[in-house]
Amino acid sequence: MAEPKVCEDLLRERRKCTFDVTELTNLIDGGAQGTEERHYVENLVLNTEGLSTKNEVPEEYLSHKERYEYAVKKACILYEVLKEYAAKHNTMDAFKPTNKYRVTFGVVKDISPFMLHMGMFVPTILNQSDPEQMAEWLPQAMSMGILGTYAQTELGHGTFLRGLETTATYDPATEEFVLHTPTLTAYKWWPGGLAHTANHCIVVAQLYSKGVCYGVHPFFVQIRDTETHMPLPGVKVGEIGPKMGFQTANNGFLGFDHYRIPRRSMLMKNAQILKDGTYVKSKNDKLTYGTMVFVRVLIVTDVAYELSRAATIAVRYSAVRHQSQPKPGQPEPQILDYVTQQHKLFIGVATSHVFRVTGCWLWDSYSQVIADVGKGNMDQLPELHALACCLKAVCSRDATARVEEFRLACGGHGFMASSNLPIINGIVAATITYEGEYTVLMLQTARFLVKAWKQATLGNAMTPTVSYLVRFVNNDRVRWENRPEGIVSGFLAIAAGKTKAACESLQEYERSGMDYEDAWNSASVQLVNASEAHCRAILCEVSWRELSRLAAQSSPSLGKVLLQMGELYLIYWALEKRGDLLLYSTITGADIAKLQARYEVLLGLLRPNAVGLVDAFDIRDEILNSTLGAYDGRVYERLMEEALKSPLNAEPVNQSFHKYLKPLMMKAKL
Repeated sequence: MAEPKVCEDLLRERRKCTFDVTELTNLIDGGAQGTEERHYVENLVLNTEGLSTKNEVPEEYLSHKERYEYAVKKACILYEVLKEYAAKHNTMDAFKPTNKYRVTFGVVKDISPFMLHMGMFVPTILNQSDPEQMAEWLPQAMSMGILGTYAQTELGHGTFLRGLETTATYDPATEEFVLHTPTLTAYKWWPGGLAHTANHCIVVAQLYSKGVCYGVHPFFVQIRDTETHMPLPGVKVGEIGPKMGFQTANNGFLGFDHYRIPRRSMLMKNAQILKDGTYVKSKNDKLTYGTMVFVRVLIVTDVAYELSRAATIAVRYSAVRHQSQPKPGQPEPQILDYVTQQHKLFIGVATSHVFRVTGCWLWDSYSQVIADVGKGNMDQLPELHALACCLKAVCSRDATARVEEFRLACGGHGFMASSNLPIINGIVAATITYEGEYTVLMLQTARFLVKAWKQATLGNAMTPTVSYLVRFVNNDRVRWENRPEGIVSGFLAIAAGKTKAACESLQEYERSGMDYEDAWNSASVQLVNASEAHCRAILCEVSWRELSRLAAQSSPSLGKVLLQMGELYLIYWALEKRGDLLLYSTITGADIAKLQARYEVLLGLLRPNAVGLVDAFDIRDEILNSTLGAYDGRVYERLMEEALKSPLNAEPVNQSFHKYLKPLMMKAKL
């Protein structure tokens, strides 16, 4: 059977492209070899019998229970394939930013119930266990001999880890910890795969020994029998129910009734409990939170990828969709030709690149700090923590807004589940909350900024990412320059100005007689604003530097497009924050008008490359899972094909007519 023809609109768009699409794909993958390896993994997985979703009833029509069972079935086949791949290849790259394994979205449309096994369970073993523990647990976890998750959040406490209520009390007589859930709010709540998938988990609990609480620590805990999968005595576990998204993640709850585990179940790379109950303190309390920092760092590139999926769908659809007749007698134009549509779409495409390059820079920073920690140097941990907090918070929130904009840009069809935009929206929206809620994380960064500002007033640059504060201690306004570097300087001035204002407000509240924490609460809106400004300054500075570097290494045609996207991002946010720029720089109304004009010029420059830019994301149709975004552009045919799969279309008359509708109408005739 012949392959369906590609829509003529998309063919025409692809002919317009001014750069080599493959070159940009290779750049995104970290080189041609990266692209080749990703293609190999995708072909391996998607050509495996039992993993194709073609011609299957869409999972949205399944019951909640059936969707979970379907996801488990597919995930098991998938991991068998990946296990065979791992036997011949080094797969440790799965624990760093990479698109190589995103093929999972071509197998399970929503979230795999194994997501936290490789996402948090294995990394915690890698980063928190001592050599003996790692030798015992890691091979089992990597081979899927045991299935794990990460249980930290509780029904009553999330980001505030010191408030966790689950207890682990050491009994030196038996050399065991007694895990207990003392209240309803102490139940673990939310971990993916916990409900019916995992048989082991990392449990974060308050450690007690000799009557003293030593704070939260991680424990390796078996919760189900590995043969029968029944919950072990003293363990109460189940599912929390449907959510806005993540329907197949198998999020669960977990409680313990004086459940005993061996002393060596405590992960002991950093802190230890000796046999007699003596507590050996970690060199740095923050090391316990290592897995959370790791995940926050990866979320930046994760949302960059989800943006690329949503962008591909919305841009291709906008090239195929024709609407209105602005010029009488002329054909209906592609909606991609409307500047308002370009305004909705191109900033999202640019943001995906900005988040990717910034996320890779953050990963390199994380890797360096972790290497330093291994040598006993903890100096850069506070800066890494502050960076991971604000970048995770701002990028997740911005990505959610951009994905929603992509959905709205597709009109009514974007509301269809078959567009896949609602599922992508749910996946991204969840990142705002998990592994640290937005406001809480911004206030964590604010604590770092307050300390940095105090040092800056003394003429000291505390760490590299806040060194700019020293420049603005006695200089409230920066001289405006209408170029990318000038915009970056403007955002640094905003960040410094807002940090200064928040610190002065904090001091004023203290002088009024408030204690520090009440003063902090009163100033918290300004403190969050300061953190956001600091983060936007980091995003602007790092992304412009990184995109300029990549542009210099690329062909002239691609380099020009990379710089156009980087500049578009900077100008978009300069226009969004024009009020702040008027406060903290010498920008004028005329300068703002020039920025607006340049922004519109950039939209026009990027327009011929719109489809080429999303083609360069190189996301297979099976991974897009979208009727609107397929490579061939057969939007309307695919929408109808998917509609006809509805079980309601299996019969011309549904039984509800005879049961309810007809009797209702008959009564009206009496």
